[in-house]
Amino acid sequence: MTIAILGTGDVGRTLAARLAELGRPVVLGTRDPETTRGRPVNESASMEDWLAAHPGVSLATFAEAAAAAPELIIHAANGASALDVLRAAGSANLAGKVLLDVSNPLDFSAGFPPTLFVKDTDSLGERIQRAFPETMVVKTLNTMNAGLMLNPGRLSAPSAVFVSGDSPDAKQTVTDLLASFGWEQIVDLGGIATARGVEMLMPMWLQVMNVQGGPEFNWAIVT
Repeated sequence: MTIAILGTGDVGRTLAARLAELGRPVVLGTRDPETTRGRPVNESASMEDWLAAHPGVSLATFAEAAAAAPELIIHAANGASALDVLRAAGSANLAGKVLLDVSNPLDFSAGFPPTLFVKDTDSLGERIQRAFPETMVVKTLNTMNAGLMLNPGRLSAPSAVFVSGDSPDAKQTVTDLLASFGWEQIVDLGGIATARGVEMLMPMWLQVMNVQGGPEFNWAIVT
């Protein structure tokens, strides 16, 4: 089953590389594939070089990528551009599909550390669901570093991943996917409104990262 990932930044590429490694075909969505191909991804390689090193990943427009995925689309673009990216993907291409949203509403306008541009009484996950009512939005994997999202075994002990969404069927699809990647502690928080809490974990996550000296950690629920 082809999976579409909207966003070609560090998060999108990390997820695409891991999915391709696990044998799942991936279409990365971007605004302008030709421009993106020439864009550097690090000091020594372009996106074209990166694609050549990951033969299971192809590049397309947001709309083409969303249309190519029969069931599951991952939104991995910047939270601030989420609605614009999803509009570019097209509501018809998103309708009836599961949209796994890993983004956070980070506001870097005042520098680092960022604040949140929506919180407390609303969330980015809810805004996406309202904007695309025929799409089944599931917020998950936004509380950790991208390298851990599909590879939880990198840590020394099991840790938690949270799931928020209004559709039980969509959450089951996502839960099954997470379990296939090795997640053991999958916590269903309830409806998409519970995305407020997990998005508001991000300021705390950044503080812990600063103390830890890096992003290789995660939350765990201990009873």
